[in-house]
This record gives sequence, C-alpha cells and structure tokens, in this order.
Amino acid sequence: MSGGNASVAEPVKASQLAFGIGVIAARVAEVLGPHMLTEQIAYGELTIEIALDSIAEVVTILRDDPELQFISFIDLAGVDWPAREKRFDVVYHLLSPRKNARIRIKLTTDADTPVPSISDVFPAATWFEREAYDFYGILFTGNPDLRRILTDYGFRGYPLRKDFPLTGYVEVRYDNEQRRVVYEPVKLPQEFRNFDFMSPWEGPDYALPGDEKAN
Repeated sequence: MSGGNASVAEPVKASQLAFGIGVIAARVAEVLGPHMLTEQIAYGELTIEIALDSIAEVVTILRDDPELQFISFIDLAGVDWPAREKRFDVVYHLLSPRKNARIRIKLTTDADTPVPSISDVFPAATWFEREAYDFYGILFTGNPDLRRILTDYGFRGYPLRKDFPLTGYVEVRYDNEQRRVVYEPVKLPQEFRNFDFMSPWEGPDYALPGDEKAN
C-alpha cells in the first residue's frame, strides 16, 4: 500500500445528486416539450411519462441531444394492472454514460392498442419487445420479428397475465414413428389430489396406505 498524500473519496451528497439530476430533468423537459406528460425524481433517477404515440420520437431526442446523450438502451419491461382500463405500463430504461445518469420512460396501453416499436432507434429493443409480447400480449407495430420466444409451440394465453389454465390445452413432442413434431391434448398422469390439512402429529382418522403393515 503506497503512503504519502493518498486521499479518501468523499461520498456524493444528496444535494449534489439532486442538483445533477435536476439539471438533466430540466433539459429533458426543454427538449421533449409537450411529449412529456409527467416527471418525477426518486432515488437519484428521473422517471417521465409520455403519450403512447410519442415513444419513438422521444427516445430519438434523448439519444441524439448533445447535452443528454442517452445512447445506451438498458431494458424494456411490462407491468400489468388488471383492474385498470389501460392495464399495461410499458417501461423503458436508458443510460447516459457521459452524464452518468439513467432515465425511466413510462407509457400506458391496453391489450388491443399497439405500441410503436423503437427497434429502428435501438435495435436491441427488438428482443425485449418480443418478450413483452410473449409474456403479456403487448403488441408492437414496426417490430421486424414479433414472434413468441420463450413459451411453447401453440401456447394459448400470456403467462404473466395469469389468466391461462395451469396445464395448458395442448402439448408438443417429437414423434419418432411419424418423424415430425406432433400436437396432442394435455393428458395428466394422475388426478389432482385432495390434500388433507389435518395436523401430521395427530394423524388422520382413516387408514393410510401402508398402515396395514404395522398391525
């Protein structure tokens, strides 16, 4: 360990962090203008809400503005609010390495209204949009390859909506005799069991399989 005049870096004060984010928030509001509906600063990060049709233009402005430079696409996620008329939030995360800042962009949609794709602005978003479509059923217009990527062939429903049968309707397998993939109705190897929630210490009042061996 070297001696001398080594100094310990001071932690960033909350006021300094808020000031830096405040400057960025002001610039975002300036360049986006009427595209931005609301803004909020929490935990040192800026969150804005925009109209659905503005997303491609908004991320392009944030990427190309020389004072912001949100050039790195980090994530796209869906959030489901089943009781709400527009039940889905679509949330985008961008990073500005030059400013060491992140921004979160939110918009709302429903199961029938498609969201404009940002794949032309950030090609990496193509996969994330497919994932949101696969799991939530959120539609994206302009995505060059909007196919399911994680659920099985012929899967009906959207897993993260939790409104589909636990077992599904069909299953798929490769048939060696037919030498092709075949679809079949789901067949359960046994019925769903009726569970007894009595205390295991007291035991049930009926004979369990195998108890006859103890007599």
